[in-house]
Amino acid sequence: MLTSVYLLYILYIYGNEKGGGELQLWIDNKSGLPIYEQIYNQIKTQIISGALQEDEALPSIRNLAKDLRISVITTKRAYDELEKGGFLYTVAGKGCFVAPKNVELLREENLKKIEDYMQKIMHLAATCNLTKADLVEMMDCIMEAEQ
Repeated sequence: MLTSVYLLYILYIYGNEKGGGELQLWIDNKSGLPIYEQIYNQIKTQIISGALQEDEALPSIRNLAKDLRISVITTKRAYDELEKGGFLYTVAGKGCFVAPKNVELLREENLKKIEDYMQKIMHLAATCNLTKADLVEMMDCIMEAEQ
């Protein structure tokens, strides 16, 4: 019996003809993440980083699904999640657009992530018998190296 394993990596680049940025998506069928979540994460990252600008048009749900060769339902789910998160807004008959950034919401999300990382650092530091002073010194060294 012949068994073949196919890996599918799709790069989708959507360039805005009006001179805006490009939407770049990498779909990896071997990834453990569902495709809608891969789309969601990548678009969200591009919005937060500024690669996609406020009020920039995104490809239609149907066109993106067709170009990625995935279900319209999958693309719609990703766009719906982005809209729920405040990253996109939809104009009936016009399409989906990048929403204005809610700076305070993004700040709160990042603060929560930092707190989570700090909890992990504290637990790991405890296993190494590191003191608060040791951690502060490490942080100072890292920050100096970044400058």
